[in-house]
Amino acid sequence: MSLRLYDTASRMKRDFVPLVEGHVSIYACGPTVQKAPHLGHVRKEVNFDVLRRWLEHTGYEVTLISNITDIDDKILLLAQESGEPWYALGYRVERIFHEAYRALGIKAPTYEPHATAHIPEMIELIEILIANQHAYAAPDGSGDVYFDVASWPSYGELSGQKADEMVTGEGVEERGKRDPRDFALWKGTKPGEPDTASWDSPWGKGRPGWHIECSAMAGKYLGPSFDIHGGGLDLRFPHHENELAQSRAAGRPFANFWVHNAWVTQAGEKMSKSLGNTADVLEAVARYGGRAIRLYLAGPHYRSSVELSDESLAESAAQLERVDSFLARAAAKLSAVELAGDEPLGQVPADFAAAMDDDLGTPQALAVLFNTVREGNQALDRGDLPAVGAALASVTAMLGVLGLDPAAPEWASAASTDDLTPVVDRLVQTVLSQREQARARKDWASADAIRDALKDAGLTIEDTKDGARWSLGKA
Repeated sequence: MSLRLYDTASRMKRDFVPLVEGHVSIYACGPTVQKAPHLGHVRKEVNFDVLRRWLEHTGYEVTLISNITDIDDKILLLAQESGEPWYALGYRVERIFHEAYRALGIKAPTYEPHATAHIPEMIELIEILIANQHAYAAPDGSGDVYFDVASWPSYGELSGQKADEMVTGEGVEERGKRDPRDFALWKGTKPGEPDTASWDSPWGKGRPGWHIECSAMAGKYLGPSFDIHGGGLDLRFPHHENELAQSRAAGRPFANFWVHNAWVTQAGEKMSKSLGNTADVLEAVARYGGRAIRLYLAGPHYRSSVELSDESLAESAAQLERVDSFLARAAAKLSAVELAGDEPLGQVPADFAAAMDDDLGTPQALAVLFNTVREGNQALDRGDLPAVGAALASVTAMLGVLGLDPAAPEWASAASTDDLTPVVDRLVQTVLSQREQARARKDWASADAIRDALKDAGLTIEDTKDGARWSLGKA
């Protein structure tokens, strides 16, 4: 394997060498469950899912940890405004995130730890930082504990910011800080906050700060050092900068690579709930289909921003329709014996592999995919079945890496007999159209073969005066 990844910390592409041979450990920062996700939130999930699939395709075992931040200032504020218990709000929104992930074919992480379930690990880490003289309890009796930024000369190494450019970004009043840059490790309970949102600690009742959560959970499940940490570019500072500082100040080497994806933008601005320029994931899926949305998010290079527009989403749907049309035509032509052609199933073209190994170059990889589809259609037109089989095998393998194979379990499980995705209907309609063309030219053998192939796949075809209709289940 010759994968090179752009490491945010060193600001350069580096050869990826896992810490443990044959195994890759990844910590990808998960959502703060305050509001339903927009397309900007789930781009990270799609990008890291593609990374995971490529690593697995090349033979690695992958452990992927992605957390849930289920206690937070904003969660408490929104719950107070709505009158809903904070934990009920978080759980409700978490379910929406999971629904969005399933709708986009994102594989579940190896484990998904919740912040509220790891308070002891956070307290232990804070105590180590205090003992190492890199953290202090506020002297004002508030119960707050802060990381002492001035005690860590390397602070700023990830984001490249200078000391006078840094702000906390925490959105709360500063109580007992030595330095405005110092960030909260533990937040003492404030008047009016619910009792359920606080835990006992050596500094009094309170709850963890945002940044300590991920350091504690990454350490528990991946150890003091692991291969890859990342998330959206907006997390680089202050969240990941603070994670890096507190983890290394506690004597933990932490992440070997830092990988960050760029934003989804609308009218040139980062997609943000505060700006109101959001696009609900499930609404977009209902309109264009989950695979089309996934292609829209995965197609551009992960470090390039993606501009949201109806035109770009429609283009992704059209691109996918062309791919699916080839899959349907090829499957209708080939028998099971012919499907592999001269290529072993599961092999991707060398140009596709080279693109993916070059910092997950999905635009170049997609160019290989679309070119192979075009060559496969040309082979279909000239009746070259071995070439069709080779193209179909390659296309299927590439779609699997990108998480776009319509036959994969994650897409099959997303559909039901009552709510089939539009792309499935397009696939079947394409095949039925070819059957109608065969019937029009009185090629009854081809028409019957197509109908039999669909029946063998578990579909019932009914010829009516308005055309052929299909449904799941054999007649």
